[in-house]
Amino acid sequence: MSMLFSSIFRAGDLVEVRSKEEILATLDANGRLEEMPFMPEMLKHCGKTLRVGKRAHKTCDPALGIGGRKMLNTVHLENIRCNGAAHDGCEAACLIFWKDAWLKPAGEKGPSPNGSGKPSRSGGCSEETLWSTIKHPPKVGETEPTYVCQNTQVKFATQPLKWWDPRQYVEDYTSGNVRLQDLVAGLTFSVWRTVTEAGLGIGTAMRWIYDTFQRMRGGVPYPIRPFGVPEGSKVPQSRLDLQVGDVVRVKPYKDILETLDCNYRNRGLYFDPEMVPFTEREYEVERRQKQIIDEGSCKMVRFKTDAIILKDVVCEARYAICRRFCPRAIYPYWREIWLERAPQGQNPAN
Repeated sequence: MSMLFSSIFRAGDLVEVRSKEEILATLDANGRLEEMPFMPEMLKHCGKTLRVGKRAHKTCDPALGIGGRKMLNTVHLENIRCNGAAHDGCEAACLIFWKDAWLKPAGEKGPSPNGSGKPSRSGGCSEETLWSTIKHPPKVGETEPTYVCQNTQVKFATQPLKWWDPRQYVEDYTSGNVRLQDLVAGLTFSVWRTVTEAGLGIGTAMRWIYDTFQRMRGGVPYPIRPFGVPEGSKVPQSRLDLQVGDVVRVKPYKDILETLDCNYRNRGLYFDPEMVPFTEREYEVERRQKQIIDEGSCKMVRFKTDAIILKDVVCEARYAICRRFCPRAIYPYWREIWLERAPQGQNPAN
């Protein structure tokens, strides 16, 4: 299938999630379609009419590094995230992948003429299978079980995508995922970054020009900077004891840089350039992040120190060359030292 037609749905389309019976009929013996699991957490959405958020024609997979991945016949529905209920309370709250075969245009009656929802050649699976395949007992010599979810299967449900393949950017626009002005701005930044980081001795000047222009228009500073803590030195830490509903202000980027080691980390937690657009703004604390399923090991990882999740703050894939405009909208994890309490009486300004 041509990448320009990777899904029959576009951003903004109203769709109806097919019935449980229809969806189960599309799955193989492991509860998957094209290697993508249909998870028990998704069952509650069967029969609902929802809106397509973005077409998931490409995505990222942290377990395989920073490269982009190509996916067919898949969309994200508007802010429909996994609640981790069937996966021992994983708190990653990932945006769920929905195969075209699990959806139909809202209001459509009967079988879809394009074949969506057709039975799997393997004969489908039962609801019991969905539950039995998501958690496996610890291996010999280990104490932790392993899990199967959409995140752990991304590497099997996708193919590598070259960052320079122009078809992905055409689909970003034609699918409704990305506005033309944002597409142009993103690709312009790619050129600017290439020159800035090329080792020509003009990087400092290029960053200064970028920052000056951004200040004039109230924009975001250049997102890739030298770190602040000398190699071998301990990074600073701070504790605010933030709770759900607290309003915080993200510190200026220059202050956050002073808390990062040479790998842009504070006690192991990475400060991604994609987090820079949210600096010097106020947000509400959505939750304290305690545990997630790691895509690489497929095991539950429990944070030594809670990370902070901010309401409505998600990765927008503005800067990373290899995953530009990825629609996955992963929640960034914040250290408390990167935040400060907002003055009382102020509302979050997004």
